[in-house]
Amino acid sequence: MVDMTNKRLSVAPMIDWTTTDYRYFARLFNPHTYLYTEMISTGALIHGNRARHLRFDTLEHPLVLQLGGADISEMTQCAEFAQQYGYDEVNINVGCPSDRVQHNKIGACLMAEPKTVADLVKHMQAAVDIPVTVKHRIGIDDFDSYEFMVDFVQTVAAAGCTRFIVHARTAWLQGLSPKQNREIPPLRYEDVYRLKQDFPELDIEINGGIDTIEDIKMHLQHIDGVMIGRAFYHNPYLLAEANSLWNEAAPETIPKRSEILEQLYPYLQEQIAKGEALPTMTRHYLGLFQGLMGARKWRQALSGKPQLTLDDIKRAADEVLLLNPDA
Repeated sequence: MVDMTNKRLSVAPMIDWTTTDYRYFARLFNPHTYLYTEMISTGALIHGNRARHLRFDTLEHPLVLQLGGADISEMTQCAEFAQQYGYDEVNINVGCPSDRVQHNKIGACLMAEPKTVADLVKHMQAAVDIPVTVKHRIGIDDFDSYEFMVDFVQTVAAAGCTRFIVHARTAWLQGLSPKQNREIPPLRYEDVYRLKQDFPELDIEINGGIDTIEDIKMHLQHIDGVMIGRAFYHNPYLLAEANSLWNEAAPETIPKRSEILEQLYPYLQEQIAKGEALPTMTRHYLGLFQGLMGARKWRQALSGKPQLTLDDIKRAADEVLLLNPDA
């Protein structure tokens, strides 16, 4: 059994996916995991509907705001917003390879400018009391040596950052889509393990291609944390099964899907009363019965009706639970 005292399991920030409606749902499966917002640009927070972008339910804690930006003044201002709104940490995105964000010096392209990232960390940390962390790749384009990553981490750590979340692939900024960048560049877990060995004083988390409890246990033998994105999103019950990392001897700590639903229904009712669209929320819940009989029918029920009602959801869930009484 892994000693989780100083370890961390996180749900990765994912654009359009890790919204407050998803995060509330995810928290019902596991009280231990750190949850992240989707990446939010500084422009959206400074000039857009800040309250809507930053809203969350208190159940979501511990919760991290991930920011996209490179302007010191704007990033510092947004870190202050994060603290004012009650976030537990703020994270700088230095991993997104999308060409849409490169033009604004957001994401993985910043790995080529470690001094810029260090300056961001320095000023943001001076302005807030919550931790400022960095999520990055192991390299970009042809700058993919271990030494390149070490230079980046060393420079940013010298500015005061103590937690680095490393996506164990290089980012190819030209020629690959964001989806391809999650799949084509080879995984180099050993480089992340080596980073922890060379910087034992830093907290190093690993991300990329991890999708089983056994994978999590294996990685935690080497580093301080594991971050998982799509595997948790598409099969959220994996989050429930991950409770075993904290209490392997107590299977009762793993909630049933029926229990998750009983806690979810009041939340949905509350959001409907506030004017939120039900299909916008339930699109995040399609994977609840992944791998069980009736899972396809559940997905169809949630995604096939523009005028979806809470009663529709309850009926669809009851049908699947009849087929899977232990779920």
